[in-house]
Amino acid sequence: MPVRNCGAFLQDAIESILNQTYGNLELIIVDDHTSDGSLDAIRFRDTRIIRTTNPGRGIVSALNHACFMARGAFLARMDGDDIALPARFETQVAFLEGNPEIGIVGAQVEMFSDCHGLGSGYEAYERWINDLLTPGDIQRELFIESPIPHPTAMFRRDVLAALGGYRDVQWAEDYDLWLRAYEAKILMAKPEGVLLKWRDRPNRASRTDPRYANDRFILAKCHYLSRTLMRGRNAVIWGAGPTGTKVFDSLTREGITVSGFIEVHPRRIGGRKRGVPVMPMEAVRDFGCALILGAVGSRGARSEIRAFLTSLDKQEGNDFLFVA
Repeated sequence: MPVRNCGAFLQDAIESILNQTYGNLELIIVDDHTSDGSLDAIRFRDTRIIRTTNPGRGIVSALNHACFMARGAFLARMDGDDIALPARFETQVAFLEGNPEIGIVGAQVEMFSDCHGLGSGYEAYERWINDLLTPGDIQRELFIESPIPHPTAMFRRDVLAALGGYRDVQWAEDYDLWLRAYEAKILMAKPEGVLLKWRDRPNRASRTDPRYANDRFILAKCHYLSRTLMRGRNAVIWGAGPTGTKVFDSLTREGITVSGFIEVHPRRIGGRKRGVPVMPMEAVRDFGCALILGAVGSRGARSEIRAFLTSLDKQEGNDFLFVA
């Protein structure tokens, strides 16, 4: 549990771990240079708590330090402002023990906020995350967004070691880890049932840290696509709007050739963008083994594109993939 200025939320987060039905645990709290006094206000009486200070600065250094200190066969993530439900560890450990092919397990979540209501975007994101349970589900939609909420993750120790731990990169450290796991063919899954209450607050890192911005996610997606599914292949981008254009630019920087854009808006069809043609959706038949990347984020677009491409006997995850 890396901790920096979690305020009054920290006590509940700690107690939610100490009250787990799976009691054979150690809670490693890494003080990432907290300045709000929240850690000093807590009496650490439970002998299962190990308190240490981040030898560096930032979440990546704190996480790698905690993993180095940990002694267990399974390593679990937790944030200092969320609440783990009592059966979280028991459920996840049982899932990993019963599914030896799975290397990383997440959990379904209930998102909540103390200071404002969750908007429709967060509600849709919660539904999307909670629908991704099997390795196939997660692989299919990995390049849309991060499919495993970071504070729900539990790893086999040897799997995290094989991946080299966390990396300090220009995009989110957890998404980078999931993409490296995908590249290494490590399977990820979730058991059914909500196991974490995931708190949204204004100063959450995903809202304030530039590494969590959408543009950085696009950079991460295109970087790992160039190392996996895009090797030796051209791309066709479905959607010539702002997201599709950013995907084009990022793929080009990775050395991937984009053959064109697919569009459904008549006014955009027939022109050129970034020097390549903008074509109607029927043109996807003409691109052979090129990977079609869906870059349209509007509600319902994904299912419509999926239905059309499937009707052409194109296989998701091999012939086409969604990146928005």
